Amino acid sequence: MKKIVILFIWIIALLSCNENKIEKHSDEEVLKQIFEEANSSIIAHQNLKYLTEKFPKRLACYPQGIEAAKWTKEIMEQMNLDNVFLQEARVMNWKRGDQEIGIIKLNDKEINVNVCALGRGIATSEDGLEAEVIEVEGLEGLELLTKDQVNGKIVFFNKIMNPNYKNPFRAYNETAGQRFSGPKLAAEYGALGTVIRSLSTAVDEFPHTGTMGIFKGSEAVPAVCIATKHAELLSNMLKQNSDLTFYFKTNCENKPDTISYNAIGEITGSEFPNEYITVGGHLDSWDNSPGAHDDGGGCMQSIEVLRILKKIGYKPKHSIRAVMFMDEEISQGGGKAYLEQAIKKGEKHILAIESDRGVTAPSGFTIDADSLTIGKIASFKAFFKDYGITVFEKGYGGVDIGPLKEIGTPLCGLVTDPTHYFEWHHCANDTFDQVNREEMQKGAATMAALIYLIDKYGLE
Repeated sequence: MKKIVILFIWIIALLSCNENKIEKHSDEEVLKQIFEEANSSIIAHQNLKYLTEKFPKRLACYPQGIEAAKWTKEIMEQMNLDNVFLQEARVMNWKRGDQEIGIIKLNDKEINVNVCALGRGIATSEDGLEAEVIEVEGLEGLELLTKDQVNGKIVFFNKIMNPNYKNPFRAYNETAGQRFSGPKLAAEYGALGTVIRSLSTAVDEFPHTGTMGIFKGSEAVPAVCIATKHAELLSNMLKQNSDLTFYFKTNCENKPDTISYNAIGEITGSEFPNEYITVGGHLDSWDNSPGAHDDGGGCMQSIEVLRILKKIGYKPKHSIRAVMFMDEEISQGGGKAYLEQAIKKGEKHILAIESDRGVTAPSGFTIDADSLTIGKIASFKAFFKDYGITVFEKGYGGVDIGPLKEIGTPLCGLVTDPTHYFEWHHCANDTFDQVNREEMQKGAATMAALIYLIDKYGLE
């Protein structure tokens, strides 16, 4: 009997030792474990493969989006997390309908081109829309014209993303206005429709979609984005034949709002269970895309953060949540619902991190917070030097976590190599084979490491 008691005590002591093992390591040793565990795992990468193959076209209001949320909940349940649930979110209900048609017409010649409608956009008539074309370079180009010059025509917005910028996000920000506001401004000038050059750094045959703005008290005209290769063709033909016409047909429809879901998993904090560190991405993707980089990869990275922390045996003080936000692409319903529930439940969010810039090689974080908080987060920079993570600077957090700023939450956006991002963004080219496992895993490790340090040391 005595031997049994001694054995029992030895087992308890051994288990206790294992549970606290991570706490006896230096921070440098813990980060090494985090990065090594991430690099050795294929789980998140394979989950991304399944997500993009089984649930492409994951708009929040589509059945695929809802099924993807349920599947994501299931894989988090299999991880034996402390809490896993779906969270209702009201989302805009926009349907694309049948595939769009685009044709350049000159005399008896017709050239089919690749186009796609914009999210929130309206349909043409059943017969489609055909008119002469007037080409402009962005919104500023249209503003140089008179209404008489534009009336009754199709406006062709053909501002190119500047290829000379080191960071293509700068070029994107300078050209995105023609997609967001172009259909509305063109309507004010009497245009019948708009054709918008895809926001891409590549010249290819993939049309890149996106959301157009909705402005109270004004209407927009039907709009399509055209593949960059075909935008070049249209522009060159216009230079030689200004009287050519363009025909396009869209079938989209805006319906009453509907319900979709955020998928959430968490490890409950040992000391501060009602204080949260959130890491997430958006599960929805455009319905012309598998959404590997935008943002299925960011979601699988966020779940991987929890897996890594559990695998190395870390017991967080604060609750750590992975949130698969829904509806980033259309109306941001998931982020709004998450904030609403956080306020309702009296939750305190001490930090939120978002991965939504592609799952390429990470370089650090941009931080949306006051200067003292930015300084505190940047003080951890030395821990990341050996992993090539050097960016800790003031900047943008993310669309999904953005609403949390209302309750004072510091926001971080994972910064990744943007070189090829806009070759994939919002188009059919955003496929699983474009994702490098090692880079994706390093991004997950980078977020897990920052969460570990902030959980341990706090931000106050």
